[in-house]
Amino acid sequence: MDWKEVLRRRLATPNTGPNKKKSEQELKDEEMDLFTKYYSEWKGGRKNTNEFYKTIPRFYYRLPAEDEVLLQKLREESRAVFLQRKSRELLDNEELQNLWFLLDKHQTPPVIGEEAMINYENFLKVGEKAGAKCKQFFTAKVFAKLLHTDSYGRISIMQFFNYVMRKGDSFLLCFKPLLSGNQVFWSVLL
Repeated sequence: MDWKEVLRRRLATPNTGPNKKKSEQELKDEEMDLFTKYYSEWKGGRKNTNEFYKTIPRFYYRLPAEDEVLLQKLREESRAVFLQRKSRELLDNEELQNLWFLLDKHQTPPVIGEEAMINYENFLKVGEKAGAKCKQFFTAKVFAKLLHTDSYGRISIMQFFNYVMRKGDSFLLCFKPLLSGNQVFWSVLL
């Protein structure tokens, strides 16, 4: 059967018959039925392709009650281990002094005013020499954040060092929930 011919005949015949007129509500109902049918087919097709989405991983665990001593001890121990791991990531005084020495040694001329500056090449060299703990600070993203209006494409050594110090302080400012009923308090861990 030729589809062009069928379409031409369909368009040529007027829709004036009593059984051919549908109310607006019937049209909406028919449209909703078709939508539901196609949506369920689409959803069912995707659901079968990936089994991972059938189960949602658990992301919330209730706080242990006062009578659950073992769970409370486990929670305290896990918090202590987490804070120890984070504190090992912090730069100590000797590492900060070494970082400042390396930054000062690799500053890039010309000096404008009293501000020591460093370009990206020297920035990467300092990142290699500074050690593993400092590696997180020597990225292109950090350099771009601190790059302002220097015509030579350099950043201020003092601004970068202050950035490293602030990031270290933000690690110190962890939240330590001190449970008193359902309240959570924030405290600075030193």
